[in-house]
Amino acid sequence: MGIIIALLSGALMSVQGVMNTEVTKQSSIWTAAGWVQLTAFFVCVVMWFFQGRQPISALWQVEPRYMLIGGVLGALITYTVIRSMDSLGPAQAALIIVVSQIVVAYGIELFGLLGTEKAGFQWQKAIGALIAVAGIILFKRS
Repeated sequence: MGIIIALLSGALMSVQGVMNTEVTKQSSIWTAAGWVQLTAFFVCVVMWFFQGRQPISALWQVEPRYMLIGGVLGALITYTVIRSMDSLGPAQAALIIVVSQIVVAYGIELFGLLGTEKAGFQWQKAIGALIAVAGIILFKRS
């Protein structure tokens, strides 16, 4: 099930990036990014009503506090996806974004950052990341 959800996530991110880029062309980058965040907030509120209604005050118990900047990162992600898709095109931008996610996520795992459990170095993962980087080079040359 996790693989299906991950595939759906990647597909949704690509579609959203293209849509946000088009909204930006017809408005502005921060108008488009703001709209994305605002509509996401409304969806979250609606889903909160249907799925449990856990107390919002639990947010103020989150430790370490820097974990609460996910929304700020979300706005920056929206901005950078729109800019990269506009300048590179959807396919190349998505490829570079995904490879960047792989490399950074592996680094987070490897060093046990941001509250994750530290994982041991594995050559297979490092080689896989290098192959993905080589894929970017190959894709760019075609």
